[in-house]
Amino acid sequence: MLTSAKREFIEFMMSADVLRFGDFVTKSGRNTPYFVNTGNYKTGAQFARLSKFYADLIHSCVCDDFDALFGPAYKGIVLAAGAAGALYAEHGIDKPYFYNRKEVKDHGEGGSIVGYKPQDNDKIIIVEDVITAGTALRETLPILKAAAKVSVNDMFISVNRCEYGQNPEKAVTDEVRDEFGINVHAIIDVVDIHEYLKEKDEYASVALAMEGYMQKYCVINK
Repeated sequence: MLTSAKREFIEFMMSADVLRFGDFVTKSGRNTPYFVNTGNYKTGAQFARLSKFYADLIHSCVCDDFDALFGPAYKGIVLAAGAAGALYAEHGIDKPYFYNRKEVKDHGEGGSIVGYKPQDNDKIIIVEDVITAGTALRETLPILKAAAKVSVNDMFISVNRCEYGQNPEKAVTDEVRDEFGINVHAIIDVVDIHEYLKEKDEYASVALAMEGYMQKYCVINK
């Protein structure tokens, strides 16, 4: 259901040129009529609004039932930091955050983890931008498991593309849940974007293209 909050987030992404429409090819080689690039957020006001959207989603899904936020390098770093700040500012929840380096540091404190040092039995939530094929998550989990005996039950993203993964009959988010026990929560998903486009006459052709894309690549859980 396209709520007012979801509509607000879609328009926010469009105003920041983060959500774009046209002819694109994803990293997995799939043609898509829309593209999400969170790297286009570039102002303090945008970052504050984005962080609040994430914080509100985290609060509504898990409240304070976790020990730390993890942001995978690179885009996840600022997202986790922003969400941690907004959780405290908006909801009074003060939780640590941490992230990884792409390259292991061999001097100073060393290692690949920066910020909070996870402890055994910690419940960690992951904060990322989007999930398409689940490749990044499969790279992230070994990093967390190598740091401590943590549990990861929830992941928070901006947009769920709802694309199928290794199994053409199963969405990537379902694969992630079944394989790793991680529930993926998104501020919006592809259905929300399509519903928004259908409301706007000027996006009629894009909405039609979205329908073809969704029929070809998406698995929508009713």
